[in-house]
Amino acid sequence: MIIEQVVTHVDQLSGEELKKRHIEKVYLESSDLVKRIQRVTTDHGKELGIRLKEAKDLVAGDILYMDDHNLIMIDVVPDDLLVIRPRTLQEMGDIAHKLGNRHLPAQFEGDAMLIQYDYLVEELLQEQGIPFSREKKQVKRAFRHIGHSHG
Repeated sequence: MIIEQVVTHVDQLSGEELKKRHIEKVYLESSDLVKRIQRVTTDHGKELGIRLKEAKDLVAGDILYMDDHNLIMIDVVPDDLLVIRPRTLQEMGDIAHKLGNRHLPAQFEGDAMLIQYDYLVEELLQEQGIPFSREKKQVKRAFRHIGHSHG
């Protein structure tokens, strides 16, 4: 089976609609959410080809296939993350600037900044005394590098 577009997102379905269907999941690394073309296998062993027509990142909860009895959806394998919780706006600005200089993509969740684990950043956070933890955590979206130039 070749998937060329996302059908919908699981949040758009009612609990009743979900209960009546057999659910299979495709577990992806967060870095694979940006790939438009890939071969995947569901947790029930079904092989799929993904060849998205639209240049759009996949997101946890995207439904790739659905009929009256079945659905196949994307789930994301937990990432090894640094969860940074600055205490002040000053700390947030300082650490965001330093991480920006390293071109590390970040995501924000409530009062926390999430970045993929990096031992150099861990050392920096310890040196700066900024509260953080290292956690295995599922993200919904890919960490995306933003292109730019210094010219």
